Amino acid sequence: MSCVLVSACSSPETNAPTGGDTSQAANALPSLNEAELADNPFRQDWQTPFGVPPFAEIEDDDYMPAISKAIEELRSEISAITAITSEPTFENTILALELAGSPLDKVAYTFNNVTNTDSNDMLRELETQIFPLLTREFDAIVLNEALYDRVKTVYDARDELDLDEQQARLLELTHRRFVRAGAIFAPEVKERVAEINAEISGLNTQFGQNLLLETKGFTLELKEEDEVAGLSDDFKSAIYDADKKAWVVGLNRSAYESFMVQSTNRELRERLFNGYRLRASKGEYDNGPIAVKIAQLRAERAALMGYDSHAHYILEYNMAKTPQGAEDFLLRVWRPALAQAKQERADMQGMMGDTKFEAWDWWHQAEKLRLQRYALDENATKPYFKLENVQAGAHAMASKLFGLSFEQVSVKGWNPLVVSFDVKDEAGEHLGLFMTDMFARDSKRGGAWMSSYRGTSNINGDRIRPLITNNMNLPQPPEGEPALMRYSDVETLFHEFGHALHGLMTQIDYPTFSGVDGPRDYTEFPAQILEHWVSQPEMLAMYAKHYQTGEVIPIELVEKIRAAANHNQGFYTTEYVAASLLDLAWHSLSVEEAQQITDARAFEKEVLESYGLIDEIEPRYRSQYFSHIFAGGYSAGYYAYLWSEILDADGFAAFKQAEDIWDPELAGRLKRWVYEAGGLKPADELYRNFRGQDPSIEPLLEGRGFIDTPSPDA
Repeated sequence: MSCVLVSACSSPETNAPTGGDTSQAANALPSLNEAELADNPFRQDWQTPFGVPPFAEIEDDDYMPAISKAIEELRSEISAITAITSEPTFENTILALELAGSPLDKVAYTFNNVTNTDSNDMLRELETQIFPLLTREFDAIVLNEALYDRVKTVYDARDELDLDEQQARLLELTHRRFVRAGAIFAPEVKERVAEINAEISGLNTQFGQNLLLETKGFTLELKEEDEVAGLSDDFKSAIYDADKKAWVVGLNRSAYESFMVQSTNRELRERLFNGYRLRASKGEYDNGPIAVKIAQLRAERAALMGYDSHAHYILEYNMAKTPQGAEDFLLRVWRPALAQAKQERADMQGMMGDTKFEAWDWWHQAEKLRLQRYALDENATKPYFKLENVQAGAHAMASKLFGLSFEQVSVKGWNPLVVSFDVKDEAGEHLGLFMTDMFARDSKRGGAWMSSYRGTSNINGDRIRPLITNNMNLPQPPEGEPALMRYSDVETLFHEFGHALHGLMTQIDYPTFSGVDGPRDYTEFPAQILEHWVSQPEMLAMYAKHYQTGEVIPIELVEKIRAAANHNQGFYTTEYVAASLLDLAWHSLSVEEAQQITDARAFEKEVLESYGLIDEIEPRYRSQYFSHIFAGGYSAGYYAYLWSEILDADGFAAFKQAEDIWDPELAGRLKRWVYEAGGLKPADELYRNFRGQDPSIEPLLEGRGFIDTPSPDA
């Protein structure tokens, strides 16, 4: 049962089904048209390069019949396992369960990905049907008493079985999945847990759809030169709409930040700022009530399962262990970050004289301050960061560290903008297909993420390699013009590439813990450590070349980038930690506390004020557009990016201490114990096997410039 749809950086909770109705009879399927199924692409063997879905042949109305038929087949497979009269064994129960659901994987992986990248009205309607359907179906499995009895029998006998390391880990994780889903509870508890899961699944979908509609529904149409004052030529080209005869700026994060940094029109910056932060906060698409309801349901479910809160449930197997452990860690970074942010605010207010500094001034004034202090202009660096060159640099890094090769191949993707690469290991063996979709469009959700169209498996010698994707939302330049990247976008590309390598390089046999696996506060580590290579002189020489002249970025510009690395770090860290603390607050609520909340914004305001957040900084995500936690898999786990930075800062420090960022011994351990190992061992063990010691927080604090920073009350 491997239909856990892998996605990193923002994986939808509804797309990793763990719950629903305990009765399959209550999960009635749509009537199946056998004639329709005969021509359904998901019922065919795909004779396509690398086995990618035949996107051109798939119609929107193919999904529901294929899902329904695959669920019928999954039910038969589960029934066959529970009908076995012989003693439960690893093979007839654990392995059989792992192998079940292959046809469902085939269609669900595709549906999950396409709805994230090329959605439309019909697909959005199907989401409201399919995700709750999958949720209920998977609960019918993990809350199946007869099936759990078989799993438990094998688990209880584990010390007497001759299992290898991977088999033992699969048994452990399979048993854990059933227990954490509620299989051990009384029927009435299981029934209520299933009801909650199904309701949350529908709310997750509604939250995400509201956000997408609100995000694409807001634009600034700029027709006068004074309205685009300050904007760079390449940015103006990317946002120009010939049909509207106007420059059009939306709420895509990359375009939003570019405008907020560059625009000298303060009134328009304020309008865009408010458009961004007030998304999905009123009217038909108000996500506030949905956030409140999700938090209440999660609190109730946690209580039913014996936990103090949803956060206690989620963090049980994370590296932070408890909500208090996560909060204590965040506050250790919050205090110096807030102090630095206050100093940054004071410095920028000083630049503005009598004009009161406001939140919508932050990006613009911070860029002016950077230019003043470091003589570093973002527009001076962008010509050296052409998208294709940056991608080639990431590939070259993977080649030097891990011996991988990337060959561009002609594969028809889900969108004409998709570019694909055949990835091979040092021996020339195929590792997987890497598919990239880099540009924003209205049908695509925001942000950047890694996902899969097919997972990895090597059961009984049947070697199946993955189809991995990276997605970003860069503004698409006019045809024939280069896509020039902001430095922060370069870091994001390397980050998502790290997730991709985690999925591509896995050498785990079982889908349950292959690829991007592990607790949230560990799985960001393989992505974030690669960000450290971005600014290394040896690395920049490999990819940072002027898109017109081919000149390698001048050393003096490199030194400016490195000198300014922590510029505005107080702001960046404070907005991130504020969102992380908000996430923990939502999910540390008891049932009684959650029921008392009626207004999401009022709760959010109370939480952020209690930590002392200043008015000029918004949390990176306000509740009504915090899709990571209300439409994704990061509930009580958004802190994970910063926790993982303990690991990536400490891990890269080892390469710096070795005085060789390509050190073959370190790279070999990183490859074996991180990228290839999936979830083979608990996260702390995997890290120690790579690093040889537990991580230290000091490299994180030093890397962000927070060593010897004054207290926030200064």
